[in-house]
Amino acid sequence: MFPFRNVEGYAREHEEASRNIQQYLSNPINAYLLVKRLTTDWKKVEELITEDVGKSFVANITNSRSDLKFPTDEDLNGAAVALMRLQDTYKLETAQVARGVLNGVQYSTGLTASDCFELGRQSYHNRDYYHTVLWMQEAMDRLQEEQNATTTSKPDILEYLAFSTYMQGNVARALSMTNELLELVPTHERALGNRAYYQKEIQSKASQSKKKRGEDGKDDTAIPEQNFTVAEERVKTWEEMTERERYEMLCRGEVSIPPEVEKNLKCRYVDRGIPFLKIAPFKEEEAYLDPRIVVYHNVIYDEEIETIKRMAQPRFKRATVQNYKTGALEIANYRISKSAWLQEHEHKHVAAVSKRVEHMTSMSVETAEELQVVNYGIGGHYEPHFDFARKEETNAFKSLGTGNRIATVLYYMSDVEQGGGTVFTAINISLWPRKGSAAFWHNLKPNGEGDFKTRHAACPVLTGSKWVANKWLHERGQEFYRPCTLENQATDEVDVRH
Repeated sequence: MFPFRNVEGYAREHEEASRNIQQYLSNPINAYLLVKRLTTDWKKVEELITEDVGKSFVANITNSRSDLKFPTDEDLNGAAVALMRLQDTYKLETAQVARGVLNGVQYSTGLTASDCFELGRQSYHNRDYYHTVLWMQEAMDRLQEEQNATTTSKPDILEYLAFSTYMQGNVARALSMTNELLELVPTHERALGNRAYYQKEIQSKASQSKKKRGEDGKDDTAIPEQNFTVAEERVKTWEEMTERERYEMLCRGEVSIPPEVEKNLKCRYVDRGIPFLKIAPFKEEEAYLDPRIVVYHNVIYDEEIETIKRMAQPRFKRATVQNYKTGALEIANYRISKSAWLQEHEHKHVAAVSKRVEHMTSMSVETAEELQVVNYGIGGHYEPHFDFARKEETNAFKSLGTGNRIATVLYYMSDVEQGGGTVFTAINISLWPRKGSAAFWHNLKPNGEGDFKTRHAACPVLTGSKWVANKWLHERGQEFYRPCTLENQATDEVDVRH
């Protein structure tokens, strides 16, 4: 039965959300719960209404649901995947997330057994058995706390938990859970079949062990029940880590710039010989020297930001990446965000922001791409990538006819409460969003070769919303601003193991 105590909870949540919708949805737990209520929970409500008041009333509600464009099951899966991504990247404990605590900060009232069950179920459908086990176990723990005030049943949890535990390699534990399930539901067909399968597999392993028994004289046929414990491992050196591990450490802010590098970094006022900038020079902060990455502070203003956001929102589409073989734009799971493109002639603020790029970079924007506005919501990210096209990517930017992306200017148009950093995985530095600032770096070396040290990523947004604007400058038209050198500089690619 649907627990009617939820009605009071929903009313309370609605009141809280109504005070500040954006702030409410900047919490990943709230965002997930909202989508869940409008998908799986809503279906249960429709079933109850059908029983009580008839199909005609439900048809009216269902039509309204369609007109209002309620979230779909795909949206629910996306919200769950985003929460898993945040959990992994920021090493969030399952129990803490379930209590509404993110990185030590209490954000919401937490999750019920039903909410945890749905997260586990979505992970299961994605064949992500690791997270299925985590969230089904949490659902089990909360089920005991909630007793009968839930729509989730222990047999349902055990069924998912047992099979996912098996898929994680713990056959004995899976058998134990299946036996527990059959004590509750003796006629459960799938559980009966699974139990026979698990028993057969355990017997097979025992038989194999018997054959080896003579090697050391010990009887090792007994297969103890395995526990989910993490064995102590030798700490990897930075060089031994995969790029994914380095990326996540950088996103968590666990990596500091070495003192021998940091001591050479400087902050300065720059005017580029431009009369106006002599009165109000740029505030330039060096973030790294090779490649040179700098941050300019207070270079895009609130009025400009609000105009750009207002213009971009109606045009937002799922951000795409370029297929280097075909040159076509495609959506990809490693880039989750919304983007729109703005042209200079559309508004004086767009033109001003583009012109400012010329002043910051001492380069021309005549052949630059339009201003790309990007919004990263909950879990929004862009995994490690290069902005420039590599040699084998012959079709990239071909339609533009302006050469490769020589430089990037990245405007930060919002502060982000937690997460959302820009990290460079080859040189191990992190830039943190600060509203009004802009980062700048060259993607190509002076000889025109790609600089593989500029490989970077946008970390997932943990809480808040991240707004940025990209301005990509191209080679064509920069001949006198950044002359090409003849030096055959090193072009070794960095380690991009995943």
